[in-house]
Amino acid sequence: MENRWIHGKLKDSIGYDRYLHSVRVMETCIDLAKHHGYPIERVAIAGLLHDCGRLLDKKKILKLIKDFDIILDNMVKNNEELIHALLGEELARREYGIEDEEILNAIRYHTTGREDMGSIEKIVYIADVIEPNRNFPGVEDIRNMAYKDIDKSILHSMESTIRFLIDKGSLIHLDTIKGRNQLLKLKR
Repeated sequence: MENRWIHGKLKDSIGYDRYLHSVRVMETCIDLAKHHGYPIERVAIAGLLHDCGRLLDKKKILKLIKDFDIILDNMVKNNEELIHALLGEELARREYGIEDEEILNAIRYHTTGREDMGSIEKIVYIADVIEPNRNFPGVEDIRNMAYKDIDKSILHSMESTIRFLIDKGSLIHLDTIKGRNQLLKLKR
């Protein structure tokens, strides 16, 4: 990817470790896109920028949410995991010059998934789950599935996330439940 300024700006705003994660997600996106015949350049940009809303400066996050008029519902308000995706969509649009709605949606929904995910959304969602440094029970199965049946891998990942959140006593975003249910119906 030739956009060196994007790499520099991203590294400065999210920190070196998160930047390395984003590069691994981008590389995983490229591998999956090649395997499944998806648009490589668009997927690469979405993968690289998927966490651009995870700013190091927490005060800046709150300021930007207000400045960008991002509406946070009760589910999202106190959940940094969900806030960064909404902020990331706006940062990608306003600070990185991304106008492609499919790329912006991939950034916005990479943490929750949703119904009717497009191909770029699917690739970024699952690449974030399976990038090489991820290590949790079942990740190898999901990695293998991602190259055989991307919908099945997303379904498996969503179900794993739902179980994890239930075990923690956490709320589950409705987009995840709707996305899971749609994929479950398709797989029957």
